[in-house]
Amino acid sequence: MASPSAGGSELDGVGEGKSQTGAAGDERLTSAAPREEPPPPPRSTAVLSLPQHRRMVCAEYPCRVLNVGKMLETLGGEEGMSRTYADPSKRLELYFRPRDPYCHPVCGNRFPSTSMLLRVRRRVPKPRGQGDGAPPAGDTAQQSQIDMEILGVICTTYKFQGLADFQYLAVHTEAEGTQSSMYNKILLRRPEKKEFFDQEMPLYIPPPIFSRLDNPVDYFYRPDIQHREGYLPPQLSSENLIGLSRARRPHNAIFVNFEDKAVPTEALEAAVLNWKRVCSHPNEQQSEEELRQLFQSRPVWSRNAVKANLEIHPEKLKLLLPYVAYYMLTGPWRSLWVRFGYDPRKDPKAKAYQVLDFRIRCGMKHGYAPNDMPVKAKRSTYNYSLPVTIKKAVPQPASLQEFTQGLTSSSTTSGRKPAPSRYKLKESAYVFREATLPPYRQMFYQLCDLKVERLTKIVHRNDGEESECTERDGWCLPKTNDELPPRDQVTGRPSTL
Repeated sequence: MASPSAGGSELDGVGEGKSQTGAAGDERLTSAAPREEPPPPPRSTAVLSLPQHRRMVCAEYPCRVLNVGKMLETLGGEEGMSRTYADPSKRLELYFRPRDPYCHPVCGNRFPSTSMLLRVRRRVPKPRGQGDGAPPAGDTAQQSQIDMEILGVICTTYKFQGLADFQYLAVHTEAEGTQSSMYNKILLRRPEKKEFFDQEMPLYIPPPIFSRLDNPVDYFYRPDIQHREGYLPPQLSSENLIGLSRARRPHNAIFVNFEDKAVPTEALEAAVLNWKRVCSHPNEQQSEEELRQLFQSRPVWSRNAVKANLEIHPEKLKLLLPYVAYYMLTGPWRSLWVRFGYDPRKDPKAKAYQVLDFRIRCGMKHGYAPNDMPVKAKRSTYNYSLPVTIKKAVPQPASLQEFTQGLTSSSTTSGRKPAPSRYKLKESAYVFREATLPPYRQMFYQLCDLKVERLTKIVHRNDGEESECTERDGWCLPKTNDELPPRDQVTGRPSTL
């Protein structure tokens, strides 16, 4: 019984020896290969829901905020910010001195954003005494609690990216170099007596506007105007006229002054080539024939009158008009197009085609507020608000019908309605009718387009007695334009017209 026992012990010894050899080999392999670091402990995660009903607006304030109330006051308050946000074309104004009426604002640009306002709170337990079993200092971070809450989604952000170096203070520099404030002398804070307005004070004229741009830009000066060989500047009819400040546009039109002896009988060769180059479509050929018929029925036309009676692209009209007519610069037919070979200075009937400068004076001194103007101006200082607003040009979508118009006649033969006029103006663009306001505050009417009986009588009161054509009144009696009721009544309220 002992042998087997001994044998068994030997076998066990052999087995143990093999185990030790294997362990030694494992140690050698481990020492030869780099040890892998244990994986990091899993981080804490949280699932947060976005409150879609709570949308916010962010303003990146360019200062350190210590008082939220004063910060809102510099932005116009919540009401002012709400008005700015309601108009996407406006920029957010920041007044560093909100109570100073001469403070120039810094403007913030509006950008769309995809951000959120996150509130993070970290709760750390208060330290307790050692006898109460306080945790060690290293365990404090493990026992602290972090709470996160999304307060809202930010879809719009205002960023102040402009300069803030335009400021104009109401101060006066004395002779010895000291400066004194003039705010108490120029600002009316309460009802004052006559002595307040009669007191002597230094001249203070603040600028009406500041720079149009609040970001630095590279300005490239225009090169000198290069005229064609043999170009001569046009002669002005009188000394009180302002000369031309730009070169003529290269549409090869013929310009005629009232003092010129003769009128052209045909277009320039360059104008003929320009029109023949673009007149390759039947639509252009039809437009040319219609324009010739207009000048046969009436030898003098304004551009607006032509655009109201002819359906043609404005850019092509610029090339077609110099092909069939010349342009009058001065005299009673100024700014009008005249048929080649026709001289209105030799035809007394041409007084019906003379121009009338019609203006509606309905400014603030006549009792109107800027927003109560019955007729809006094309360009007005009331609308000058740069750089407070941003006006972005919206690209017009291209129409396939514009490119295919006239290629086929299937649209008309199939019974479809013809396309509406895209380039034609309304009749009110050149015709004046009684009890109707013009589209603009300044209009140039031809006398034949005044569809009012009492005005027509004033124009034709010297029919058959015309003896001289003058530069100011043409074939009409002297000061006829001043006697026309529109020139007298426009100084009052337009409702009297």
